Amino acid sequence: MEKKWVITGLILIIIAIIFGAFGAHGLKKITSDEAILTAFDTATKYQFFQGLGFLAVPFITTRFSINGKAVFYLLLLGTIFFSGSIYGLTYSKVHAGGVLSKAFGPVTPIGGLLLIIGWTVLLIQVIRSRN
Repeated sequence: MEKKWVITGLILIIIAIIFGAFGAHGLKKITSDEAILTAFDTATKYQFFQGLGFLAVPFITTRFSINGKAVFYLLLLGTIFFSGSIYGLTYSKVHAGGVLSKAFGPVTPIGGLLLIIGWTVLLIQVIRSRN
């Protein structure tokens, strides 16, 4: 399980760096809409920080002898839904005139909620651990 956490965290970080570079350079050539640029930047930052979190969780679960399987899926889905929906919204606004915004828009807060729940579940598990 620890290897899965680390691999996932590294993949999230690599993709966040690639998307962050695109947002800082390529996206600015496509749009000057500050709201779009800011949202895209937020998505990459959250993805990057979640990737770092994925690298830290195996140490927490090992140290406190807790099962992180549910946390893994909550955080992974939360990251995909949160950042992924913002990437989708950005694409929709830039290339499709916002046509897909209704599909992606409601997914972002669901992703955020999954992230909150995932980290809270981990917190509760640490508090309840006997270590």
